Amino acid sequence: MTTSSWRDLRNEKARARLQRALPPVFPVPVLHHALARPLIPPTPRLAVESYWRAHILRADRLARALAARSGTPEGWTWQLGAEGRAGSFRMPPAPFREPAFARGQGACCICGQPVYKFGWHQDLWKRGQPNANAAWHAACVAAWKFWIAPHAQVRVLKLRQRHRCATSGKRLLRSAEVDHALPLYRVWREHRTRPWPELLAYWGTPNLQVVNRAVHVDKCRDEAAERSQTLRLSRFRVVEDESGFEVIEEA
Repeated sequence: MTTSSWRDLRNEKARARLQRALPPVFPVPVLHHALARPLIPPTPRLAVESYWRAHILRADRLARALAARSGTPEGWTWQLGAEGRAGSFRMPPAPFREPAFARGQGACCICGQPVYKFGWHQDLWKRGQPNANAAWHAACVAAWKFWIAPHAQVRVLKLRQRHRCATSGKRLLRSAEVDHALPLYRVWREHRTRPWPELLAYWGTPNLQVVNRAVHVDKCRDEAAERSQTLRLSRFRVVEDESGFEVIEEA
């Protein structure tokens, strides 16, 4: 059996299985996407997951919009290393993943909004209650993977920039790399008191850019020098001596 005939047979079975499992109401764009895939997903849930993986920038926007709908949980602040929290500022803050603020099953642990059938974010089926067995939106899963590993979507981001380097304006080369326009260490240092939904934009498309490798190397060098200088300065403080003159001493 050739590869082509195997794929045709496999897709015929997958299409039939998908059609049998489809509910009367199902997102039309998702179904169109699924039936156009080289390998048709055999279940509605896999079709939804495939849709959001193929529309990663749309998933990013939706996840941040859902987070804005939830807002910052009362009493939550962005901290590192505490129970249930990430140990690095490079991970996006996720208050609803922390035990103290988790909303339980039926609510997305990323955005905090209700999760409905097939991991969808709207109650298209008019059931009036979320799926008690779900803890993620399919869109939020795709967005989370995008936030923690944006380099995996370099082709999508290149297309978004029309294959032009965000810094130099020159054509992007094959070696081009994804970069955070505002470094994440500065987000932690300068913006960590901002409302949580606004913080997510620093991991999403508003703060992502593709630059040629040479430009990225120079940017990383400048950022490393800036961080080193800030660290050195933090070791000292200005105090007054007995005569009232300001002097610098080691903290």
